[in-house]
Amino acid sequence: MVIGVPKEIKKLEFRVAMTAEGVREAIAAGHNVLVEAGAGVGSGISDADYAAAGAGLMSRDEVFSGAEMIVKVKEPLAAEYGLFKPGQILFTYLHLAPDRAQTEALLRARVTAFAYETLEVNGELPLLTPMSEVAGRMAPLMGSFFLQKRFSGTGVLPAGATGTESARCVILGAGVVGASAARVAHGIGMRTIVLNRGAARLKQIDELYRGEVLTLSLTAGNIDHEIRTADMIIGALLVPGGRTPVMITRPMLQLMKPGAVIVDVSVDQGGCAETTVPRTHDDPVYTVDGVQHYTVANMPGAYPRTSTYALTNATLPWILQLANLGPDRAVAESEPLRKSLNLRNGGIMNEAVAAAMGA
Repeated sequence: MVIGVPKEIKKLEFRVAMTAEGVREAIAAGHNVLVEAGAGVGSGISDADYAAAGAGLMSRDEVFSGAEMIVKVKEPLAAEYGLFKPGQILFTYLHLAPDRAQTEALLRARVTAFAYETLEVNGELPLLTPMSEVAGRMAPLMGSFFLQKRFSGTGVLPAGATGTESARCVILGAGVVGASAARVAHGIGMRTIVLNRGAARLKQIDELYRGEVLTLSLTAGNIDHEIRTADMIIGALLVPGGRTPVMITRPMLQLMKPGAVIVDVSVDQGGCAETTVPRTHDDPVYTVDGVQHYTVANMPGAYPRTSTYALTNATLPWILQLANLGPDRAVAESEPLRKSLNLRNGGIMNEAVAAAMGA
C-alpha cells in the first residue's frame, strides 16, 4: 500500500503522523511511503531523515494524489477536503461528533475514515491515551500561567506560599486526562479535587495519593459546590466518539471566582462547558463573564518532540495492520479497527457519531 504523510496545517501544530523510524518499518513491511517535504521539521525530524529511511519526499498535492492511505495527527481542515479521493483511507484523530462541516465534507468525498480516538482494545482507547496523558499533564501548567493577575487571573500562586493557601484545582473526570492532570496539580502543590461518575477510578486516585487528593462523585450538586471556590477547573470528560456532556452552563459562571480559569481538555469533542469554543495556541484564552477559558484543541502540539514520539509509538502498529490487511479485511478481522471505522462509502459507521449528527 502507498501511505501518505502530509504536513499538518492546523495553526501551530508541529506534530507529524510518522517518524523516520516508522517510515523504515512500513517500507520493511512492503509498503511505500510518501512524505510531504517539511512535514517533520517541527518535531525535529528532517527531510534527510525521511529520505534516509526510504520515503519519497513530495509536495502536498503529490502526497494526497499518490497515496492510498493518508495518515495524519489532526482532523482535516477545509483546505484539505478537496484533496481526498473516493475510497482513499484516512487514519487520524477525527473528532467528528461536534464537527458537522468536516463530517459532511468527508462523506461527500466518500473516504474510508478511521479515527484514532474510537479504536478500542479491551475497553481501553490506546491511541487516545498518549495524547490524553500529555494534555492532562499540560492542563494545570497552562491554567497556572493564566492565574497571573496580568492576565486577569485570580492572582493566586498555584503552590501558595508559607502562611497562605494554595490554589484550588477541580478536575471533572478521572480517566487518563483527569488522572494525569491530578498528578501534576497535586505535584505543584495545588489543592486538588477530582470528580468522576465511576467509583473505581476515584478509589485508585484515593489510594494513590492517600487522601491528599479529594475524590467526589460527579453530580450536579458537587459540581455546583466545588466550582464556587475553584481557581482552576479542568474539563477531562470523554464519551468515545460522541459529544462531551455539558457540565458547566453559562449561568454557572456567575458562581465562580472572577479570574478563575477553565482548561477544557474536552474541547475536541465539544467541551464540558457551554461556553467552550475551540482556540489555537496563538490565541488560547478568552473571557466570558469574568471566567477565563483555555480551550486549545491541539494542546499536545505545543510539545511536539514528546508528543510525536508518544503518539507514533502507539499508532504505528495499527497503521501497519491497516495497510497490511486493507480496509475490507481490517474491518472483518480486527475488532479494534472495526470500532475505529467512522465513515465509509458516504455513510456514518460509528453509532456515537451518527447520534451526534442526528442520523
